[in-house]
Amino acid sequence: MNRPVRVRFAPSPTGPLHIGGVRTALYNYLFARQHGGQMILRIEDTDSQRFVPGAEAYILESLAWCGIEIDEGVGVGGPHAPYRQSERREIYLGYALQLVDAGWAYYAFDSAAELETLRKEYESRGETFAYNYTVRERLATSLSLSADEVKARIDRGDQWVIRFKMPENRLVEMDDLIRGHVEVNTSTLDDKVLYKSADALPTYHLANIVDDHLMEISHVIRGEEWLPSLPLHYLLYEAFGWQETRPAFAHLPLLLKPTGGGKLSKRDGDKMGFPVFPLFWESPATGETAHGYREDGYFPEAFINMLALLGWNPGTEQELFTMPELIGRFSLERVSKSGARFQPDKAKWFNAQYMHHKTEAELAVLYQPILREHGIEVPDAVAGHAAGIMKERATLLTDLWDLTSFFFIAPEVYEEKQVKKYWKGDNPAILRALRDVLAALDDFSLEHTEQVVHAWIEEKGYGMGQVMNTLRLALVGAGKGPGMYDVTSFLGKEECLRRIDHLLNTLKPAE
Repeated sequence: MNRPVRVRFAPSPTGPLHIGGVRTALYNYLFARQHGGQMILRIEDTDSQRFVPGAEAYILESLAWCGIEIDEGVGVGGPHAPYRQSERREIYLGYALQLVDAGWAYYAFDSAAELETLRKEYESRGETFAYNYTVRERLATSLSLSADEVKARIDRGDQWVIRFKMPENRLVEMDDLIRGHVEVNTSTLDDKVLYKSADALPTYHLANIVDDHLMEISHVIRGEEWLPSLPLHYLLYEAFGWQETRPAFAHLPLLLKPTGGGKLSKRDGDKMGFPVFPLFWESPATGETAHGYREDGYFPEAFINMLALLGWNPGTEQELFTMPELIGRFSLERVSKSGARFQPDKAKWFNAQYMHHKTEAELAVLYQPILREHGIEVPDAVAGHAAGIMKERATLLTDLWDLTSFFFIAPEVYEEKQVKKYWKGDNPAILRALRDVLAALDDFSLEHTEQVVHAWIEEKGYGMGQVMNTLRLALVGAGKGPGMYDVTSFLGKEECLRRIDHLLNTLKPAE
């Protein structure tokens, strides 16, 4: 296809953006960037019944957090504005009427109640009702009514819809960049509604075809749930005479539950304790909340790396990719046809890898807001050093406070198990003697402190574990933390002595 690559991500603002939607946006973005193309964001808000306040802002914030840059569209603007379908409503009726005039569509005046009665009649006979060539000329449509009757009904304000007139017994041949050649007989399809007078808005089928054409979209990369609509969309391009500019289609596989059975849902995340949305969400209607990857402590680059590999195989053993590397390597040819099973533990693994590669300066920026939430104000260098010491033990950003809080807050209570094990016998006296050794040091660097204390322990014939664990009880208050000389170096001499004195003066040795 010798035309500029232009792709679009077109979510509906009906709630928080599912990670399956983020993956669709990501694949569109990678494809566009790889081909020097444009990424368009269009908001498909024609379903006024399901519109949720705040959902559009959530979509924009989610894409920004993920590093998916929008070249044109909502929040950015561009030559094809407006990019919200609700603001384009005047455009669609003309195209719907064009199809009626050309014989590709027709008016239908059936009420919802009449159609429900018909369905029940069919069911009573053990049949399935389909609004198609078998019934459309026997119902209240412009195919069965006179032109005068149609006009009279419209003029008096009767509600109507415009339906596509699906051809009878015709083979539609289609090509999908992921699934290959697909053929469907139109006799298996119904006459979809394209436009509704009730709210003066088009359905998805009409709106997305018209908008993709007007916005010069070259490739439509979307979820496989839209694959059954592909024959209709092919025929709409034909009906409008737009076959030459019809975009190439690619339908992405589903994200599946960790158990592999069915589409990943919020319920799965709630049950198993992992997010299915990029950011925290609170429903404005019900107050119901949902976890987000950002707030749960994931890095956006780890989240994106994980998502990229859910359905796409790079063809090598490499698993860690930067965004530029993903752009260079991504191809639709290596996207799977079958669903990709989501693995919560693998998501954590990705985040841990990125955590371990962060510099102290990078960690400082990320960790400072968490420290401030706990009332801790320290320079960036101190925050970054604390996080850097413990990053190999952390999986999520939110782990860092539990892992490093003792650096900033001296213990007031001591872990009972450690007290029983180490705060007994000769250990209090040994700690008092160690305090004098530490107090005498002029150089309190990690290396010098380690050298002096080890020499003293050997000279006295004490057990290394005995001394170090008693010191850990004083400085940390529990049997956790990094090497003790990382702790002494971080705290400094005065704070170490203060914490030792607090233990010696306040805690009675175990019997």
